[in-house]
Amino acid sequence: MRRFNDLADLSIEELDSLLELAGRLDRKPEPRALEGKVLSLLFLSPSLRTLASFQAAMVRLGGGSFVISPEMSIHGLESRDGIVMDGPAAEHIREAVPVIASYGDALGIRAFAERSNLADDLADKRFKELAALSDAPLINMESAINHPCQSLADYKTMDDLAIPKQGGRFVLSWAYHPRPLPLAVPAATVHMAALRGMDVVVLRPPGFELPAATMHKARKAAELSGGSVTETADRRAAMESAHVIYAKSWSSTRHYGDQPGDQALREELIDWCVDEPWFENAEPNCRFMHCLPVRRGVVVADRILDGPRSVVIEEARNRMVAQMAVLYRMLKG
Repeated sequence: MRRFNDLADLSIEELDSLLELAGRLDRKPEPRALEGKVLSLLFLSPSLRTLASFQAAMVRLGGGSFVISPEMSIHGLESRDGIVMDGPAAEHIREAVPVIASYGDALGIRAFAERSNLADDLADKRFKELAALSDAPLINMESAINHPCQSLADYKTMDDLAIPKQGGRFVLSWAYHPRPLPLAVPAATVHMAALRGMDVVVLRPPGFELPAATMHKARKAAELSGGSVTETADRRAAMESAHVIYAKSWSSTRHYGDQPGDQALREELIDWCVDEPWFENAEPNCRFMHCLPVRRGVVVADRILDGPRSVVIEEARNRMVAQMAVLYRMLKG
């Protein structure tokens, strides 16, 4: 494995093999497997779980890592193209990426969407430009339209909990947030659940439909796995016999890059906060999932997040475990 950029790049058999490896490494650690190996981590957007989980994964496998972000560079990093560098930044990302990559055996890059041009973000234009600056083994730690590390962890979490694949009902629900957020997690999540063979329902208010390209990709995955993908604004219908509700906010695709338009649309939707009444006609042990960080009382009620439905801590731990498998496969084979 030279690149871990998208679960769609893996066959279902390869994905199952990676998840089996993750489980084995969790049960039977190999603390010297990656001895002498170094992971270079470039964070162009902030993180808690991604940073900590990758560093912990490398340590548990006997390797090491280092982190670079624009705030950490004594020179400052410029990322804009075609600019005359007469400002405070003394180094351009075009030189920084290959240098950082040369110090390690694999490179992880995290770069959020710019959220100004939907077509560019759907094409993952910025991430692809950064990835092209090095031929080192590469891990997508979140880009404009994908978050494969989160999705691999979520897949494993559902497997650990024996949540059904075929016949399992997975609701990806938009939730209120005071600011527009990227599409990476919802886009990756709807694809992951479809690839797992589940009956996936995207629940969202009007104006927050996922892009057509995202839904097409998920439906293609469902064709391979025997699942299905639908979309609705009807909360009660969506939650009928649901096994999982995965809450996440995202930008309005109707007002993409238009913050005032997005804000005007979302400010009427403050009641889109997951609470116990949402689960009235779901499966009795329907689980609540979220990638974290999550705003209490905004995205989800405390009693859900602190109650038995929530598996957000299990998801977060599985970030480390799943990434151990990716690193092992990439750096050891």
